[in-house]
Amino acid sequence: MSDMMKAVVMSGPGGPEVLELRDVPRPEPGPGEVRVRVASSGLNRADLLQRMGRYPAPPGSPPDILGLELAGTVDALGEGVSGLAVGDAVMGILGGGGYAEYALSPSETLVAAPPGMSLTTAGAIPEVFMTAFDAAFVQERLTAGETLLVHAVGSGVGTAAVQLARRAGATVIGTSRTPDKLERSIELGLHHGVLADERWPDRVLELTGGRGVDVILDLVGGPYLAGNQRVVAERGRHIVVGVPGGTDATISLRALMGRRASIRGTVLRARPVAEKRELAVAFVRDVLPGFATGELSPVVERIFPASEAAEAHRLMESNRSFGKILLQW
Repeated sequence: MSDMMKAVVMSGPGGPEVLELRDVPRPEPGPGEVRVRVASSGLNRADLLQRMGRYPAPPGSPPDILGLELAGTVDALGEGVSGLAVGDAVMGILGGGGYAEYALSPSETLVAAPPGMSLTTAGAIPEVFMTAFDAAFVQERLTAGETLLVHAVGSGVGTAAVQLARRAGATVIGTSRTPDKLERSIELGLHHGVLADERWPDRVLELTGGRGVDVILDLVGGPYLAGNQRVVAERGRHIVVGVPGGTDATISLRALMGRRASIRGTVLRARPVAEKRELAVAFVRDVLPGFATGELSPVVERIFPASEAAEAHRLMESNRSFGKILLQW
């Protein structure tokens, strides 16, 4: 086997044109690591930020090879790895390096790919389903009978959250600036679609009889904060997962106090391996069976060959995609 591989490498910060398919050295797994022969790599908003020089890779991850998730087969095991064997079909989240033929991952954060699902399709699962599950269920304790509000419901995390919440017996309201994305989300199980114009808080309150929502999964950020404060129910929970709309806004502490509500932020990429391991264990127990039963399914907008990574980034930047965009190796 050659000691080289193909990878999509950043020539420097900038637009999609800085992404180039190159030959680079194939990485060797260290203690506790697994090398995966990648079948597909999922695109994420964090990739766009890193490409533009606004979100550096965490320590230990390649600074010039993007990619926060993958699916593929175990190719080599580092010292001390147990529970996995060469040839196993796996998927998982990474600190970086997923846009490559081979990538390294801590063995403890990989999970089995769903049986019967192509590994290419499985690449659309890890980041978005783990993020939605962790934010809505692990951190904010969404339960049956509660109402979840998902902003940017047509995003990868949004489409995952709709399925997870409906499966758990929650009512799901979703917002989008695009009517077509709302219609497609209803086909996934969204109960109520709300156009994200200036009146979206009024519509959410109408749908909930003035009560508001129990959990807000915020994938937009600053511009929606005032509206979120209006629609969060008593003892409601607001979790900020993404801020593509902006990071700054004014919060009314009196409104937060009066509703006895909470607001928190979360990230997944930079967490310690031990925390990611805990999430992987819970994900295998509580989420993974849903793919086998058909209750859960990754939503894929388009699959690009790895050589067209720049075009894949342009599609994500256009905000026209619904669900996940993948690179195939």
